[in-house]
Amino acid sequence: MTDAGLRATPIDTSKPHSARMYDYFLGGKDNYPVDAEAAEQVVSLFPAVRDMARTNRRFMHRASRLLAERGVRQFLDIGTGIPTEPNLHQIVQGIVPDARVVYADNDPIVLRHAEALLHSTREGRTAYVHGDVREPGRILAAARETLDFAQPIALSLVALLHLVADEDEPGRIVGELLEPLAPGSCLTLSHATGDFDPETWERVVEVYRKGGTPAQVRSRDEFTGFFTGLELVDPGVVLAAEWHPELGERHGGEEIPLYVGVGHKR
Repeated sequence: MTDAGLRATPIDTSKPHSARMYDYFLGGKDNYPVDAEAAEQVVSLFPAVRDMARTNRRFMHRASRLLAERGVRQFLDIGTGIPTEPNLHQIVQGIVPDARVVYADNDPIVLRHAEALLHSTREGRTAYVHGDVREPGRILAAARETLDFAQPIALSLVALLHLVADEDEPGRIVGELLEPLAPGSCLTLSHATGDFDPETWERVVEVYRKGGTPAQVRSRDEFTGFFTGLELVDPGVVLAAEWHPELGERHGGEEIPLYVGVGHKR
C-alpha cells in the first residue's frame, strides 16, 4: 500500500463518526463510547441495522468479484471505512493479482489502519487517500499516483451517498468523479432508503445529523438518478438481496431497505 494523501490528523472522540458506527454495527472494536452510544440509538430505532451493514458489505464483495471477473483491473473505493476482512483489494487481487486499488476515507482512524497495512499489501498496487468525497478533485488527483485513468476504473461509493446531503450536491459529486474515467469504467453504489418505513428512517437520520453527519436517505427514483448516463448492469437497481445472489455471500432478506446497482460507462 502506498501512502498517497496520508497526513497526520487527530481523532475526534467527542462526537460519533459514521465509519466507526459502521464498524460497531459489524461487530468491530475500532470505535469509541460516543460511537457506540449513537449506534445503539440507531439499533433501538431499526434493530436490523446490523444485518443491513453485513448485507451491504457482502454486496460490495459480490460486485467487486463480478467486475474483476469481467476484466476490470483498477478500483477506486471512496468511503472505504475501517478495514474488515476480506477487504476489496483482497477480493479483487485474489482474482487478478496485479489489480490496483485506491481507498479513500475521511476518518483519521481509517488512516491509522492504512498506515498499519503499508507493508502487508502488494507493493505499489494498493494505496490510501485521506480525503472527503465532497472534494472529489483532491481524491482524483491523489488516485492518479496509483491508477491509470486511460484505462477503465471501477468507482465504488458503497453506503456513502446517504451520508451526503442534498445541499452538498451528491449528483454533481458523482458526475465529477465519473467524468475523467475512461470508457468501460463502472460505478458501484448502495444506499439506504426510507421507502418502506419513512418515519423510522427520519428518526435514524436525525441521530446521524445530531452527531454531525449530514445523513439523508433517498427513494428508488432518487437513487436511480445517480446512474444517469450509464448503462445499468443486470438486474439494474434492486434491493441488495436481489443483486446476483448466485455469486454467494448473500445475507439478509428483501426487507433490508438498501438499494444497490452497478452502472457501466460507455
